[in-house]
Amino acid sequence: MSKKLFALALSLSMVMTMLLAGCTSQQAQTSNPPAENSKSGSEASQPVENNNGGDAKGRVYWLNFKPESDGALLEVAKMYTEETGVPVKIVTAASGTYSQQLNAEMGKSEAPTIFVVGNSAGVRDWTDYALDLTGTPIANELNTDAYNLYDENGKLVSIGYCYECYGIIVNADLVQKAGHSMDEIKNFDTLKTVVEDIHARAGELGFDAFTSCDMDGSSNWRFVGHMANLEYYYEQEGETWTECPPTLTGKYMDNFKNLYDLCINNSLTDPKDLSVGGHDAAEEFKAGKAAFTVQGSWEFSNYKDSVPNAAMIPYYCGVAGEEKAGLNCGTENCWAINSKVSAEDQQATMDFMVWCVTDPEASRILVDSFGIMPYKNSAESTNGFLANAAEYTANGCYVMNWATNFQPNVDEYRAALTSALNAYNADQSEANWENVRVAFVDGWAAQYNAVNG
Repeated sequence: MSKKLFALALSLSMVMTMLLAGCTSQQAQTSNPPAENSKSGSEASQPVENNNGGDAKGRVYWLNFKPESDGALLEVAKMYTEETGVPVKIVTAASGTYSQQLNAEMGKSEAPTIFVVGNSAGVRDWTDYALDLTGTPIANELNTDAYNLYDENGKLVSIGYCYECYGIIVNADLVQKAGHSMDEIKNFDTLKTVVEDIHARAGELGFDAFTSCDMDGSSNWRFVGHMANLEYYYEQEGETWTECPPTLTGKYMDNFKNLYDLCINNSLTDPKDLSVGGHDAAEEFKAGKAAFTVQGSWEFSNYKDSVPNAAMIPYYCGVAGEEKAGLNCGTENCWAINSKVSAEDQQATMDFMVWCVTDPEASRILVDSFGIMPYKNSAESTNGFLANAAEYTANGCYVMNWATNFQPNVDEYRAALTSALNAYNADQSEANWENVRVAFVDGWAAQYNAVNG
């Protein structure tokens, strides 16, 4: 991504992504890790040993909730230990277990020194365990304050360490092979035309429209955690939420239904089989079995070799004026330093974090995994999907902020929505869609009240 486009994306995100205050977390608070990072990973990666004797002071223990970055973190941990002698331990929680593991690890004598607090629910739950990062060396390395999270007393609890986007990823070569072009796709109607034509001719083309849309725990987050964002985003009506609203109107449920139906009814897998899962959408996309998939920028490094002309387009869903829609951009990935560990461990952790964002080799490895790190001296992003996001912004398109961060009592809310969607997948009746609406809208109010009383 060019520095100009990166700057454009970051400048707009400073306005649009102050959404990270929420009434619950879908990550390192009291619930699951971010859905977009719910790929399977190492449940407990091995610590890197100190090979430089015992002179180094302090230790680093990063409890990671991005399974897809486990390998990159292990690599930089080893590099740092070899360079400084400071032992760096990387533990990556298995999919859907970050909250449980964080709670368990924080009670141990050698607790994590780095953990994730991604919204105000996490700030509320973990502020007593978070070092105030105001004016610290790592905070001074930031090139934007758009991702900083503060508690009610003004303490800087956590800071963003990467920036991401999600939407619909398209294999442009397959679209062209089907006799269409990317230029045709400008809104929901044109997307629908291309998708339905590819699905209708899947037998002759040798590929389908969408990858499998599994709704088990390994994949449902792409829809109840990501695609659901389109309803929340548009329901804001241009007034970006700064706190969790107690109710939803469901005004844009039909738009969610438009895109959801398009995905599940024009894919490799029959909707009736989605609840059991077992399909690997990423491998299907890489193998050229489908032209479209629903995913995020973290998949770029996974796709770039197999699908070099992949591009990300917005969640077109039939909203008026969506020709000027951009991608869903923001972050849930925010570092906190454990205030309960020793001063030596805190200093060792601070030094390690600064090295991660300033060392050319280390930051290159991490940026290639994360996509973008919002720090002045980090390596420049080469993530094509983030470049797509910046191009939309440069062309005057609006950024769809991560309003999904506000989902109340997120585990319970998503579980109920998933259950309703799976009943709908099995029988796409009006009655079953009404149950989806109830889970989506009434469920929001119920879970808000469960959290707030």
